[in-house]
Amino acid sequence: MRANRIIIHVLAIGLAALVLAPFLWLVRMSFQTNADIFAFPPHLWFSPTWANYAALWQSEFRDSFVNSAVVTTSSTLLSMLVGVPAAYALSRMRSRSNALSLWIIASRLAPPTAFAIPYFLAYRDLHLLDTRLGLVVIYLTFNISLVIWLMRSFFENTPRALEEAAWIDGAGFWRALVSVVLPTAAPGLAATAILCFVFSWNDFFFALILTRSNAMTAPVAVVNFMNYAGWEWGRIAAGGTMVMLPVLVFSLFVRRFLINGLTAGAVKG
Repeated sequence: MRANRIIIHVLAIGLAALVLAPFLWLVRMSFQTNADIFAFPPHLWFSPTWANYAALWQSEFRDSFVNSAVVTTSSTLLSMLVGVPAAYALSRMRSRSNALSLWIIASRLAPPTAFAIPYFLAYRDLHLLDTRLGLVVIYLTFNISLVIWLMRSFFENTPRALEEAAWIDGAGFWRALVSVVLPTAAPGLAATAILCFVFSWNDFFFALILTRSNAMTAPVAVVNFMNYAGWEWGRIAAGGTMVMLPVLVFSLFVRRFLINGLTAGAVKG
């Protein structure tokens, strides 16, 4: 029995090391000079430097990072505010909800290239090219369908007896939704928020097509360090680390609510 547990732990550690190795190598590169990065054989020990991060934060990447933070946070919050009530309404519909849900998710199933030209032409006429608002609108369009599709299944698994009991006790519709239904669907809320945040933050295609300089996002700014004069590997690694860090922090922050939602029962007794 003990031997089996040791084997399981060794396999888990090995799998974690295999998955995390590229990310750890990227972080390692961000603290190296070009000489250390291209050294062969690779140096196991080196003098770390903050020069890559200092140069990165003094470039256009700083404004692009702020753009990503504002656009991603805004689109995630708006998607949850609009999509969650819509998903709840669909879950309580008695007819044709499946067909309507399939129609909603269809926008998420299509490839981004199918929407590139229509959005570009529309944004050009509406003067939304290279604006934060334009990115928020397009991320909101795709994230709402994801929120509705995911949260609908969580709401369908919520016992209706709970909200009916709240109604009997005098709670109104919105009070029952906020105080009873949403806490029960906390795992779904956390998982959906993480996905919306990650999809918006990591988007490269629409940010490349619809922005130039004023609303450029961090993933696009990192690519600018690959130019005709050469690839600045230290800054690219530092930029990749900075792009990866907010997603990691946000996931760890929401993880607590996810665990609470999974372990807390709606009915105690």
